[in-house]
Amino acid sequence: MSEKVFASAKELHEGKYLLIDDIPCRIVSIDKSKTGKHGSAKLRIVAIGIFDGQKKNMLTTADSDVEVPIIERKNMQVMSVSGNTAQVMDQVNYEVFEMEIPAELQGQVEAGKEVEVLEAMGRKVMQRIR
Repeated sequence: MSEKVFASAKELHEGKYLLIDDIPCRIVSIDKSKTGKHGSAKLRIVAIGIFDGQKKNMLTTADSDVEVPIIERKNMQVMSVSGNTAQVMDQVNYEVFEMEIPAELQGQVEAGKEVEVLEAMGRKVMQRIR
């Protein structure tokens, strides 16, 4: 299974995902300039990395193709919590993973609760508590 696909830049909008420097990012804003005398419209895309939370910028033409990551959302059950690490179990194939608990979820994750996990490019991140 491939980790990414291509899409036309003009089809992107806020809230969708995009690869910038091989990092999956969620689009925060898109500014579009008018078409010029000798070219196509330019898009200035601002996005936040889903794994590191860093702000990324991309400048591209509206006609170009951009890479879009394939992102899976999974519900997992928290088995145990130790400090800022949680042991979670995939409820489909019963695999157990160790994951870091994001700062915004610290203190809220408890054994027995369900969490939503985003998986992209071979990495996983805890998104929210279900």
